[in-house]
Amino acid sequence: MKLNTTINRYVLKEMTPPFVVNILFFIFVFLMMNILEITNYIVNYKVSMLAFLLFMLYSLPFSLQFIIPMSIMISILLTFLRMSNDHEVIALKASGISIYKMIPPVALFSLIGCLLTGWMAIYGVPWGWSSMRSLKESVAASSFEIGLKARTFNDTFKDVMLYVNQIDVNKAKLMDVFIEDKRNPELISTVVAPEGMLLSEPERLLFKLRLLNGMINQVDIRKKTVNTIQFETYDITLDVKRALAKRKEKSKHRLEMDLGEMRQYLKNDAKQDVIYYRTLMDYYKKFSVPVACFVLGLLALPLGFQSAVTKRSYGLVLGLIFFILYYILLTAGRGYGEIGKYPPLIGMWLPNVLFGGVALFLLYQTGEERLTFIDYWYRLVDWLVRWIPRR
Repeated sequence: MKLNTTINRYVLKEMTPPFVVNILFFIFVFLMMNILEITNYIVNYKVSMLAFLLFMLYSLPFSLQFIIPMSIMISILLTFLRMSNDHEVIALKASGISIYKMIPPVALFSLIGCLLTGWMAIYGVPWGWSSMRSLKESVAASSFEIGLKARTFNDTFKDVMLYVNQIDVNKAKLMDVFIEDKRNPELISTVVAPEGMLLSEPERLLFKLRLLNGMINQVDIRKKTVNTIQFETYDITLDVKRALAKRKEKSKHRLEMDLGEMRQYLKNDAKQDVIYYRTLMDYYKKFSVPVACFVLGLLALPLGFQSAVTKRSYGLVLGLIFFILYYILLTAGRGYGEIGKYPPLIGMWLPNVLFGGVALFLLYQTGEERLTFIDYWYRLVDWLVRWIPRR
């Protein structure tokens, strides 16, 4: 028992550094995926670095709920692949220690990952999304052009639809502008202009679109008449303060809801439309993704506990393939669950059930010293590596 306790502590100690490295690596990858957008906002929109550091911080919980299970799996896999390559696994087997006695440290390590992932999914994601929305609103209040995207219909302002084909950020110049103005219920105005300028008064939360050499079509609903007006200069004032107040009146986004708010929404919403199913999928995902730490952790144990391994990279590639398959199943389940093809509960939990079954099967086969498809995978890859250079 003492030897087993020592081994458990040793295995836990060996799994910790790869876990930390994997977390930092995947966070770095996440930041690199957004580096172009960050650079664009900082250089062109003059947004402070602090605002974007906060933006990255608030978006991390959503990514970490997937990064942590993947890091758990890869850490366990790398640890036992290293032990296998260093013949420590053979020494353990010679001492009468089977793969089953390696389950406690792996289960404890997976439990830590499960708790971290659960905290991120239940508390971190709602906090991050709520904080991010508040940050976006404060930034938009001082820099409306950030929310103004080319070739996108913008309905931020009540009863005003805005479309811009091209934006010159440095000169605050707009090209091919289309505006539908319904602020007067009796008079609908459609404004088209080849170019315009964006003028702002941030201290008053007012932004003005100055359009040049365009045309206005006005439809008088009461009189049932249509007027067309040509203009050289036309100003439209947009009130950001009123737009922000309109946004705050809206109900929370599903990712901003805590568990109690989600349950209340699902209980009261009788429409059962796409939004309902998406909320239900997100509710189940808050529990299924943390449990994936156990499933993927147990799966990684037999993948790494193989004496036939010749190179660590083979097992790592196989582990990544399993994780990608898991994520594909999770995504497919979400897609079919959102449109009501089958119950959302199945869509979110089926990957755990399938991969849990595979993990238990591999644990049994490895514990009984039987050949599995893992051994054949390693042999096939090793043969290909040796055969390709001779061609």
